[in-house]
Amino acid sequence: MHRRQFLAGSVTAAAFAALPSMAAETISPAARRLYRDAIVIDGNLVAPLDPTAPLDAVTRAQVKASGLSAFKMTLGGPGSQTKAETTEECGLIDKAIGLNSDLFTRVRKIGDIAAAKTGGKVGLIASFEAGEMLEGQVESIDHFRALDVLVMGLSYNLTTPFGSGVMSKAATGLTDLGRQAIDRMNRLGVTLDISHSDETTGFAAIEASRRPVLVTHAGSGAIRPHPRNKSNRLMKALADRGGVIGIFDLSYISVAPDQPSLAAYMAHLTHALNTAGEDHVGIGSDTILTPFDTSPEMMKMWDAETARRKATGVAAPGEGPPPFVTGLNRSDRCAVIADRLLKAGYPARVAEKVLGANFHRVFAETWSPA
Repeated sequence: MHRRQFLAGSVTAAAFAALPSMAAETISPAARRLYRDAIVIDGNLVAPLDPTAPLDAVTRAQVKASGLSAFKMTLGGPGSQTKAETTEECGLIDKAIGLNSDLFTRVRKIGDIAAAKTGGKVGLIASFEAGEMLEGQVESIDHFRALDVLVMGLSYNLTTPFGSGVMSKAATGLTDLGRQAIDRMNRLGVTLDISHSDETTGFAAIEASRRPVLVTHAGSGAIRPHPRNKSNRLMKALADRGGVIGIFDLSYISVAPDQPSLAAYMAHLTHALNTAGEDHVGIGSDTILTPFDTSPEMMKMWDAETARRKATGVAAPGEGPPPFVTGLNRSDRCAVIADRLLKAGYPARVAEKVLGANFHRVFAETWSPA
């Protein structure tokens, strides 16, 4: 079991205890109206899905309360799955969606996002963060694009045949095979995500791509230096080519073992807005859609999973605190962020772009075959 499987499987009735926290942060009527009408896309979330049974009533209520139009979900683990295993996972996701078809729908083309919102459902955008499931073959991109995997990365923290990750011992940069993979993604209509690529590979990937590139979930390196946070130079290079960076909820935006605060989150988000510009910033929570269960039993399991990741060498520095920001441990966390932006004096136009319009634009520009 990898971390995303752990999170997806952690949704239990105990999460009901987190429901009262939905009222902890007061959201203004103006933000509520904006949130109701906007296309809301989270750049990285874990879906609370089970391919063997429909979701329970508590989880269903949390999904409905999220207000999301769509979110990108990761398949294939942190480089831990083969092509065959990941192909099987694609089928299991479709099965799980089928068991909850009144809640979720699979996003296969750009129009499906607006259709999900209109239909009162949440669209799921299948993606890869790792590159190992491609097994060093660019032809595998064709295979998974045919299964409607719409966003792909080059590596998850460690080095792959395509390039180096944020925890690679040596910054090998983008390889010739990596350039071929980017060309194939561009031609097939796959969005390139460099969230887990190191900056040597990231700069080269932005330059090599003929289409906008995403950093779906990261932080601002100028606010908190960390391998998983991106520098001002990379943010600007990303923005210059039309890309978007989504700000995440992970412990890397603060100093472990402290739980990240909402103030820290907004510092990363507003810095990205000031650096990349209002057309190039979004939300990429990188946590579970529903509130994280902080019961002693769940924290014991979380600590064990963190220890396993550290032992395998895939963990980044500062892993340990559970994946949420204090004040955002709720399914409608994006509404809180919109409210904070409005209260900070940002116009509704900017909040709407951050909520999802920026991601939607890049998806529209990158999903059609060239």
